[in-house]
Amino acid sequence: QVQLVDSGGGLEQTGGSLRLSCVASGRTFNIYHTGWFRQAPGEEREFVAGRWSSGNTAYADSVKGRFTISRDNAKDTVYLQMNNLKPEDTAVYYCRAVETGGNVSWGQGTQVTVSP
Repeated sequence: QVQLVDSGGGLEQTGGSLRLSCVASGRTFNIYHTGWFRQAPGEEREFVAGRWSSGNTAYADSVKGRFTISRDNAKDTVYLQMNNLKPEDTAVYYCRAVETGGNVSWGQGTQVTVSP
């Protein structure tokens, strides 16, 4: 089992930046995909960014060119650098890890609020 702890959310103005962190513990060697998802009030949870253990990454169209996912293997931490924030980025952001056996773990979520 993998445990995830999200942090780094907060209140930011339009155009500002935030960096989210996701610290993993447990069977971290088994993780082959780590992703960030977000859920706004009344909306479905949606994919934001993902990174495979190979280093390949993928992004939702709405965040391409503004958000960057990265991983520090020594710290078992995945980051989401968010630049040029927009009010529509306001949501609770969740980290997710998928192990090679198919087990899925979620962080507890961190709130990001972007003011106009």
